[in-house]
Amino acid sequence: MNNQRRLATLLLAFAGNFTGPSASASELVYTPVDPAFGGSPLNGSWLLSNAQAQNDFDDPKSKSSARSGYTPPSALQRFSDQLESRLLSQLLTDVGNGNSGNLTTDDFIVNIVDDSGNLTIQITDRLTGEISEISINGLDPSN
Repeated sequence: MNNQRRLATLLLAFAGNFTGPSASASELVYTPVDPAFGGSPLNGSWLLSNAQAQNDFDDPKSKSSARSGYTPPSALQRFSDQLESRLLSQLLTDVGNGNSGNLTTDDFIVNIVDDSGNLTIQITDRLTGEISEISINGLDPSN
């Protein structure tokens, strides 16, 4: 029996090495990440960028300009737009110097009259015939 006690004591001592110290547990609390489900609103852009990075679907319509209806302007159209902008700028500079003037393009007609500080700008849409008039009173022609 003496051998059995020794064996039991040895087994208990050996088993004590594997169980280690006692474990403790605490309550688990779930915190959502997605702002749509109560998470922090600061996570929204991070979640969206991760989703877009993982999206490998290619929409064939998104690569064509037909979907958005936008076609980039040609070099000639860009030059024409810049020239119109430059001419309007020059016309307004001339009005600032006390001169009057007008500008006619394919889309509109602009008449500018400066009458001793009373500036009148009349814009006519050539396609519809609609006229817009802007009047500014009290301008100092000496500035």
